[in-house]
Amino acid sequence: MIAAILDIIAPVFLLIAAGAAVAKLGWLSEVAIDGMMSFALKFAAPSLLFLSVSRLDISTAFQWPLMASFYIAAASSFFLALLLARLLFKRSPGEAVAVAFGALFSNALILGFPISERAYGAESLATNVAIISIHAPFCYLLGITAIELSRADKQAFHRTLRTILAMMFRNPLMIGIGLGFMVNLSSLPLPAPALSAVEMLARTTLPVALFGIGGVLTRYSLGASLPQAGMVSTLSLLFHPFMVYLLATRVFSLEPQVMKSAVLTAAMAPGANAFLFASIYNRGKGVAASAILLATSASVFTLAGWIWFLG
Repeated sequence: MIAAILDIIAPVFLLIAAGAAVAKLGWLSEVAIDGMMSFALKFAAPSLLFLSVSRLDISTAFQWPLMASFYIAAASSFFLALLLARLLFKRSPGEAVAVAFGALFSNALILGFPISERAYGAESLATNVAIISIHAPFCYLLGITAIELSRADKQAFHRTLRTILAMMFRNPLMIGIGLGFMVNLSSLPLPAPALSAVEMLARTTLPVALFGIGGVLTRYSLGASLPQAGMVSTLSLLFHPFMVYLLATRVFSLEPQVMKSAVLTAAMAPGANAFLFASIYNRGKGVAASAILLATSASVFTLAGWIWFLG
């Protein structure tokens, strides 16, 4: 069993470790690593999401009990982190929201896709695609609403909301998802050469992104934010997936395979969007960076635990 679990997660984290080693040794510059991540997130990942959504059986993949299980748990993790940041760590309201965002936004694509596929097979990715399709809109709208209601120096809410919505819908990942839905719902046939080119591009997403994220992680440090980063990491890696498990099995009775994919997706470490959100508002950036580094490192062990627990 242990060997099987290691076979699932080890290749993913070996790629991350290789990227980190190359960055530390100076074999790739920060500019080169940024270029890799830019290629992965602006071109390859949108192609992967486009293909996944365009081929998705929407009637079976989009189950409201699945969405309720995942996003009620995500919101619970966010509000608990917000409460702890305010009461335990005495952060200001706006800073508390920025800190809590890390407990809300899972790295469902770059980490979630390869680990779920290796654990449960390619057919399980329909669950991941369904979750990812509304992940950014849900998380950003919840975070924006909370921070705009809480921070004292707020500008007009509608202006900030319009800015963030414009940013989201110019996001290549959202464009890839949107185009995928258009093709899916219209049953529009794509020319075979164009489809083959998109498939070739999509296949580069995960190795390039995993290698690149290893290089990016070397820029972060734990520093004085370790206790708060530990709180965010615990909620992200343990509380969020446990809540998904409880809701999926005790409340909504999801099919076992769908439940397992949802729990494993929830168990991913916070993604780079946690730092992006903190940067937008210039609050809690140190905690966000530390949480990404700590949680990604710890997830080697927690993901193994969840895969074992889920059988």
